[in-house]
Amino acid sequence: MADDDENAEIRRRTTECLSEWTRSLPEDLRTAVLAAFGLHPEATKPFYQDRVRWLARYLERDDRTARRRIDEGLERLAEVAAASTRESDETESAQPSKRWHTEELRVTLALDQPVPEVFEFRRIVADADDIAELDLALTLTDSVYQGEAIGADALRVDVFHGGRLAGRVMESTDRVGMSLQLPTPLQRHDKHETAMRFRAAFTHPHFVCVPRHPVDRFDLHVRFDLPIPGEIVRLERVFQDDASDDAARGTLLTPDASGEIHVQFRNLTPGFAYGVRWKSPGPGLPGSAN
Repeated sequence: MADDDENAEIRRRTTECLSEWTRSLPEDLRTAVLAAFGLHPEATKPFYQDRVRWLARYLERDDRTARRRIDEGLERLAEVAAASTRESDETESAQPSKRWHTEELRVTLALDQPVPEVFEFRRIVADADDIAELDLALTLTDSVYQGEAIGADALRVDVFHGGRLAGRVMESTDRVGMSLQLPTPLQRHDKHETAMRFRAAFTHPHFVCVPRHPVDRFDLHVRFDLPIPGEIVRLERVFQDDASDDAARGTLLTPDASGEIHVQFRNLTPGFAYGVRWKSPGPGLPGSAN
């Protein structure tokens, strides 16, 4: 490959990475970052200062404010890049996502029950031989437990089919890790289905999937209790900590006549959050499947 061709290929790959990483940023920060790198179609100017001036006009602010927005966007971009590339820098033993992935995850969340319930149906595909167990987790963000160990009575887990719950451990102050032992070890390309139910009391109104393994498709139904929340937002590829932040933008959703919403996501990136957030006057069910 000639030097010019090689440089063009490097620029193309770099542009693809930057464009992909900026997708999870708020719109104003995404525009600031794309303009800074000359990737915005209206800011393809050869000199950086000219791109800053374009951004200032776009934001209807002065140059100093535009540079500050660029700096904020670059900081967030660095976090996204680190999260997206972390697994590629780890060893195979520290990369469970290379051993299996989820082909389909279907979740039904019932908020109109005395204790909120989550029904989870998962189809996984083995990417290596001799997969004997699945490492799963549930994060109870902003829960009533306030850092205390979450006991079996506080979080009820039932396995309906597909394995046996072999153990659970507190991986952090709000994340419960679970080991699901499979009936027989899976070999590469084998598929396996599981069905589980989670029941717990939570306080913050959101539910997201934050996969530690790649997920091809995530299908989520949420049935709300009365009164129906006044605002329901779809969240896609946001930071987990931002799922409970009203500043994190998303698409507004309208529940049907039964008080239900249905959202789908494809090709989920491990480490990012996908799901819904709502504003409710009463207790909700926050959490995240992993």
